[in-house]
Amino acid sequence: MAARIDHLVTSGTFSLDGGTWDVDNNVWIVGDDSEVVVIDAAHDADAIAAVVGERRVVAIVCTHAHDDHIDAAPALADRTGAPILLHPADAELWKQTHPDRAPDGELSDGQELTVAGTELKVLHTPGHCLGAVSLYAPALGTVFTGDTLFAGGPGATGRSFSDFPTIVDSIRDRLLTLPPETVVRTGHGDSTSVGAEAPHLEEWIARGH
Repeated sequence: MAARIDHLVTSGTFSLDGGTWDVDNNVWIVGDDSEVVVIDAAHDADAIAAVVGERRVVAIVCTHAHDDHIDAAPALADRTGAPILLHPADAELWKQTHPDRAPDGELSDGQELTVAGTELKVLHTPGHCLGAVSLYAPALGTVFTGDTLFAGGPGATGRSFSDFPTIVDSIRDRLLTLPPETVVRTGHGDSTSVGAEAPHLEEWIARGH
């Protein structure tokens, strides 16, 4: 059976630089009836485990280490035995949330993860934070962008470890070069497509945020 994409929204908070905000997060589960990869274990390990069911979790992949994307990762890992994977450039951010529990493995640019016979290619897309990655699944015609690219523009760059010119470079060079019909599945809110966002790059740069 070909891989499919399951989706749930979990709710919690995001805290950084002394502020806390209520957020709804997209959790993406990619796989088939026997095995899955969980992308961004946010807020609620029980809810994520309920969607996974009896399937084996190959990996818990973190698009980046902001607390709202990783807060449920250790609990889900303990429950499923799956390794948590994170780009090492986000290690310092990770430690702010989980000082006593390191990730189990590293993500690197160009790395390929396979689940249910489907390839997920890791694209290092820094800017929202240093270790932000996107996961491109050519066979599914989709890219999981975390908080790098949303419907309507780049992710936020006003906080620690973030940089607007860097996120623009990541989007221009790594994401908008994908086929225009590629579905962009984001860390929060609605999905979009590469073709829908590409024409607006210069507007974002002019806006500067």
